[in-house]
Amino acid sequence: MAQGYTDSEQRAQPILPYTPFDALDYRILQELHGNARASAAEISRAVEANERTVRKRIDRLMEMGVGRFTLVLDPRVFGYGISVDIFLGIEPSCEERIVEQLLGMPQISYLAFNLDNTEISIEARFKSNEEFHEFLNYTLPSIEGLEVKDFALVPRVVRNIDEWLPPPEMFGITPPE
Repeated sequence: MAQGYTDSEQRAQPILPYTPFDALDYRILQELHGNARASAAEISRAVEANERTVRKRIDRLMEMGVGRFTLVLDPRVFGYGISVDIFLGIEPSCEERIVEQLLGMPQISYLAFNLDNTEISIEARFKSNEEFHEFLNYTLPSIEGLEVKDFALVPRVVRNIDEWLPPPEMFGITPPE
C-alpha cells in the first residue's frame, strides 16, 4: 500500500500511465477476463508461465487496482429485458440528496455525471413497459430538483463494461501488421 493511504484511498488513486505492464500481465488478464474463476494453475498452463509467478502477478495486479473479482449478473435472466438510458438535469444545490435517492432505486444499474455536475446519465432496467412508463413519468419527476431531459431505449448491447480490455500496446505488445 502506498504510504499515507488507506486501502480504499489507494484504490481511488489513478493508475499512472507509466505503470509497468507487460505481455504476461496481458495474457493473465485475458485468461481472467474469460474465466475469473480459473485457478492460478490453469492460468499458468494457458500462458505457459510458472504458477508461482502467475499468483504473484495476479496479486500485484489486484493490489494496483487493475480490477476486482465480482459476479456480473445478466438482468435478462431475472426478467429485466428492458434497458433504458435516461438523461437527467439536476439543480447543483440538490446534488447530494438526488444522488442518494437515485442510488436507492433498484432499477438503476449505472449513474454518472457530466463535467459540470448539472446533468446525470443513468441506465435503468425494467421488466415491463408499464414499469418503465411509471418510472419515467412519475417516479423520477417526483424528485425535487431533478428534470428528465431525454431517454433512449437500448434494444441491444453489443459491448458492455465487463467485456472491455485495454489495448495490447499498453502491455508492450505490438499489434500484427
